[in-house]
Amino acid sequence: MNKYEILKTYFGYDSFRGAQEILIDQILSGRDVLGIMPTGAGKSLCYQIPALMLDGITLVISPLISLMKDQVGSLNQAGIHAAYLNSSLTPGQYRKALSYARQGRYPIIYVAPERLLTPEFLDFARNARISMVAVDEAHCVSQWGQDFRPGYLRIADFIRELPARPVVSAFTATATREVRDDILELLDLRDPAVTSTGFDRGNLYFAVETPRDRYGAVKGYIEEHSGESGIVYCLTRKQVDEVCGHLIRDGFPATRYHAGLSDEERRKNQEDFIYDRAPLMVATNAFGMGIDKSNVRFVLHYGMPKNIESYYQEAGRAGRDGEPAECILYYSGQDVITNRLFIENNRDNLELDPETAELVRGRDLDRLKKMTFYCCTNECLRDYILRYFGEYGSNYCGNCANCRKEFETAEVTEAARIMIGCVKACGQRYGINVILDTVRGAETEKLRQYRMTENPCFGSLSRVPAYRLRQIMNHLLLNGYLETTDGSYSVVKLTERSEDVLCGAETVTMKMAKEPERRPGKAREAKKKKPVLASGLREGDEPMFEKLRSLRAAIAREEKVPPYIVFSDKTLVHMCIVRPSDKAEMLTVTGVGEFKYQKYGERFLECVREAGKWNSTS
Repeated sequence: MNKYEILKTYFGYDSFRGAQEILIDQILSGRDVLGIMPTGAGKSLCYQIPALMLDGITLVISPLISLMKDQVGSLNQAGIHAAYLNSSLTPGQYRKALSYARQGRYPIIYVAPERLLTPEFLDFARNARISMVAVDEAHCVSQWGQDFRPGYLRIADFIRELPARPVVSAFTATATREVRDDILELLDLRDPAVTSTGFDRGNLYFAVETPRDRYGAVKGYIEEHSGESGIVYCLTRKQVDEVCGHLIRDGFPATRYHAGLSDEERRKNQEDFIYDRAPLMVATNAFGMGIDKSNVRFVLHYGMPKNIESYYQEAGRAGRDGEPAECILYYSGQDVITNRLFIENNRDNLELDPETAELVRGRDLDRLKKMTFYCCTNECLRDYILRYFGEYGSNYCGNCANCRKEFETAEVTEAARIMIGCVKACGQRYGINVILDTVRGAETEKLRQYRMTENPCFGSLSRVPAYRLRQIMNHLLLNGYLETTDGSYSVVKLTERSEDVLCGAETVTMKMAKEPERRPGKAREAKKKKPVLASGLREGDEPMFEKLRSLRAAIAREEKVPPYIVFSDKTLVHMCIVRPSDKAEMLTVTGVGEFKYQKYGERFLECVREAGKWNSTS
């Protein structure tokens, strides 16, 4: 079969998206590739389709067991023989899988990086025909990436051990220029075709909120999105346990995931989420990489992650089917302190020499600073993320909270001059809170101890609300009028731009949210719950959609696979739109290929017919 026939027969799609075909063609021509594509853009097809066309075995190097199981399950369900080799297998299962691999049963084998140079696996690889090594989550090779895995550094050594060098392909969703350069060098990619389709996920809505009651905000959001599947990310295991416990007590179908649970409980809870038995997952960042659950409609962060890469990767687990989804970050200043403690006490880099470890720590603190600015900016949130990864847009997306708010431009030069003057007068010795408390004239023991009550700027901005002063300070830091040091105690320092403001050579303006008009006597209107309706679905089609979902759930239980592996919500919606009456029409539905039609097609055709009759008589 050619690439188009494979795409339709096994995966059910009529055409390639974005850069998929370009990368596939480069691989088939024998060239190394690096594909930088956002989550949901179909990276896996870029190596899975060539794997079925090349003469030999494709090894897919993957960082997590859950990722391997998910992808191998999807391939087997689509009629493609695939296997994984990792620590979840017993010694007997591992040897059996390796025996089948030697017999050539699997065109695609997923393997953990730590397995590559073990004697047993190396013996297999040296005597097998390896046509391609595909490196998934390739950013894990870089010490500057957010998920550095020392095992990934062994990949190039493993490839050099093979009798014939295979094609090497690498894929990632998040890579700064620095990480991209590391991937090219450390994986020893030769004359690679580097393709970046951009980092933007236009279907995702971004917002940052600072509620006084975080749990109340999460609970309210989930109530408004009843029946939808979502993830709540927490910074600590304790938070996970507390939030999940509260949700369950409040009647929500939630489960939890963190490294402190037993392997058995993590496995069960993950499956409950994937199989929609518990559509709400509360988790630390230990959960999610490689989970291809397509119907996650929201990701809520119960606190700020430590860097933009982690946030975008976690938020990107929403809306993998391309349908609208929401990513809300609930921020508190305490999050900065918590993440700084994580960085200062990091135990992940013990293999690094002291000099490199200190360099990594400095980079981590700098990334935390940029993450904090994201939570404080009034600019377009999407544009802020994209600029972090080196893409520059119009600073307006129309699909984030800041772009939907009304802002006005305000001059804050005088307040900026006082804050900068305060920093200069105290000899650049104190942190943000001390400076803010000083300019607003707080009578605290700490300020008296530091003699900041004698600072010439003490109390100069006493009439400005505290929240506004913090907004102005964040603006000064974000735009280089001031800067902060790294370390356990962060100190505010002057920059080259500071003097321009002090001497009157530069004015400072910033965007500020307009204050909402208050109408006395008017009660606050309650939010209306959104109808839970899949995107693109007409209201009259909802009964058919629910019947198709019920059939999908029944098949998933029979075959012991997650529902989305049978068909995605997007495919079910398209069935409702097309209303196929025979095989030819069913094969025009996106996500329905020849193989899946043979397995499920007639049952879904019958369901469409029955639902259509019910609709016409109701």
